Amino acid sequence: MKSIELLEKLHKNQFLSRDEFIFLLENVDEKVAQKAADLARMVAEENYGDKIYIRGLIEFTNICKNNCYYCGIRAGNNHVVRYRLNKDEIYDCVEYGYDLGFRTFVLQGGEDEYFTDEIICEIISEIKNRYPDCAVTLSIGEKSKESYSRYKMAGADRYLLRHETADIDHYKKLHPESMSGENRHRCLEILKELGFQVGAGFMVGSPYQTVENIADDLIFMKKLNPEMVGIGPFIPADNTPFENHLPGELNQTLFILSLIRLMLPEVLLPATTALSSLDSRGRELGIKAGANVVMPNLSPPSVRDKYYLYDNKAFAGEEAAEHLEELKKSMKSLGREVVVDRGDNIGLKNG
Repeated sequence: MKSIELLEKLHKNQFLSRDEFIFLLENVDEKVAQKAADLARMVAEENYGDKIYIRGLIEFTNICKNNCYYCGIRAGNNHVVRYRLNKDEIYDCVEYGYDLGFRTFVLQGGEDEYFTDEIICEIISEIKNRYPDCAVTLSIGEKSKESYSRYKMAGADRYLLRHETADIDHYKKLHPESMSGENRHRCLEILKELGFQVGAGFMVGSPYQTVENIADDLIFMKKLNPEMVGIGPFIPADNTPFENHLPGELNQTLFILSLIRLMLPEVLLPATTALSSLDSRGRELGIKAGANVVMPNLSPPSVRDKYYLYDNKAFAGEEAAEHLEELKKSMKSLGREVVVDRGDNIGLKNG
């Protein structure tokens, strides 16, 4: 069967041609998906053993200047209750997470112009001063090279910036004219150049997306060689231009997770919240498909439902940091162990 042969080729060579990726994406059945997941789990174990890394997610502002057509916290959505954590509230989240065992903190927010470079750098420096054994990850959007450089100098280790789509024309269909795919790609190149551990990624099933787009995304990520890849199914948000668009498919997302693991064996690959938002077993299914990172929410409970990226976002249960013990039991049932180290992109082979 050609699809199985292509999976084995991807496993061996860690790359396929565009046409081969397209064929694979168009010819997936249960047997092919299971083969991909089996190979992906094997590769994850070869590189990381049974380790599952945790990142403490702090969604510190849902205020954003941008109007991305798919995003629930877009500037034009007047139905969102806006909030902004102050510095002490952010530090309290980190302290709580540190005591639970988290050693990587992801500061994620909209492009909130209140948070100037000075404020962001002060927050990074304070966290690193208090917890020098921890990694700080930023996920705050497109910035200038000067800004990124300042964050790096302040002590930021990682930066997550989903490229969303490698296709420039597709990017235009998802974003207002004030934003461009060229600039998004340029930001990722700058982050790599500055020495950040970089995360890219995209939504599976986003409006107007084709299998050709997904193949191009895979090729783009192979070339970029990010340390992290975050993908999840597109889920529509109320009061956005795409509110009536169908969500992405869970099984297709899981299959692409497996392909990414085979293509980038040492990548840090989260089982994202969006998976759990589509299916209560989403996180476990993501791990079975080759993921090795989970990101429980450390944000104050009072604001979690306000970081409204899409409908029915999961933020309770094992998605919440306070239920870490339940998460550990869940991962143990899969033969995995939640570990508390920083979980840098090095794998077992490199020490």
